[in-house]
Amino acid sequence: MPNNPSRPPGERAFIGRVAGAGTSRAIRVGLASITILLLAIAAIRALADDTAAFGVITASLLFLGCAAAGPLFGDGLKESSVAARWLGVLVVAWVVCVVVSPEFVWMAFPLWLLAGFILWLPGALVLSAVILAIVIVAPVLHGGDTSYAEVIGPLVGGAFAVGISRGYLELLRDARDRRRLIESLTTAQRETAELQDELARAQRDSGAGMERTRLSRDIHDTVAQSLTSIAMLARTAQAGGSQHEAQLAQIELLAREGLADTRRIVHALAPGELDGSGLGDALRRLLGRVEAEAGIRTDLRVDADLPALSTAAEIAVLRTVQSALANVRTHSSAKRVVVSLSDAGDDVRLDVVDDGVGFDAKRWKTRGTAGAGGGYGLVAMRARMRELGGDLDVESAPGDGTALSASLPRVATGVRE
Repeated sequence: MPNNPSRPPGERAFIGRVAGAGTSRAIRVGLASITILLLAIAAIRALADDTAAFGVITASLLFLGCAAAGPLFGDGLKESSVAARWLGVLVVAWVVCVVVSPEFVWMAFPLWLLAGFILWLPGALVLSAVILAIVIVAPVLHGGDTSYAEVIGPLVGGAFAVGISRGYLELLRDARDRRRLIESLTTAQRETAELQDELARAQRDSGAGMERTRLSRDIHDTVAQSLTSIAMLARTAQAGGSQHEAQLAQIELLAREGLADTRRIVHALAPGELDGSGLGDALRRLLGRVEAEAGIRTDLRVDADLPALSTAAEIAVLRTVQSALANVRTHSSAKRVVVSLSDAGDDVRLDVVDDGVGFDAKRWKTRGTAGAGGGYGLVAMRARMRELGGDLDVESAPGDGTALSASLPRVATGVRE
């Protein structure tokens, strides 16, 4: 039989192809019923023609036993080679029956059906032609003549039987392909749903990360700086020999503990929002507080024609100034600080300049830290500006003060041309 490697093993075996299907059970029952009915008709007609009863019964039992032996193969019959050999044995048993009596040509119909079910189309056609030839020749060998009906009838019946079996197999193949397609679509739908869930989780994680960053900066620019101020005031009071030195020492201790806790939170969280007042007023309050608490002279310069900024831009500017002033108070020992906010054409520019002790800005640019004990404020300021499409630059050297320059593009600030 021709072998088609593109088909899975056992596909051409009828029982193998229809095993497990509800329709296959009906097909098998129907085929068995037709076989038994035709065998009974053939045996009765043979006995009516005065054929020896022993021969008729023996031939009938031989064919019936070979037919019934098929299911005994079990799963082995799912293999095309086993099924083909079983069909061959069944055809040989049928030939024996035809030798006993020509009435057994009736059994050709189930053989044609099985040939169409079990064999590839070329093999099925060859075997069907052989069976048809036997059907036509048998009456001649037994009776010496035949008729057109005895030729045309088997020819039509054989074509009909093979056509039915092949059509059924095509329907079965289409159903299997549709089932595979449905399974593939179901798998694709499930994978798409999993990808959507993963994307949603990633978006939630990203949003949570951005919110932690925002809160971190706000805590750094607000709570942490307030605690720093408390600690500085407490140290000043202690140095003045106040009679409340013990209480002030406790204040300093609590402030330092709060500052340490806040710094730990800073590295896991993220920023706040601007108060209801304008940006200029907020900056003046910040500078006024620095001047009152630290004794540092301050100067605020805001362009008169500076347009209104978006909320995000105002928050970024305010937080940057807060962080910069905190660095001035804590690290610079400056006597004067100047904050400028100006319109620089395509950008809005913020400058914070002090006359303090300065630091090695080259080290910060290459390593991302301003000193052993901090540097997060500068990193956060730069990150804040870059999130809005801007940038931050720091110029400083030991003994030469510090100049911090931040810029935001007009598009990011919400300023219309």
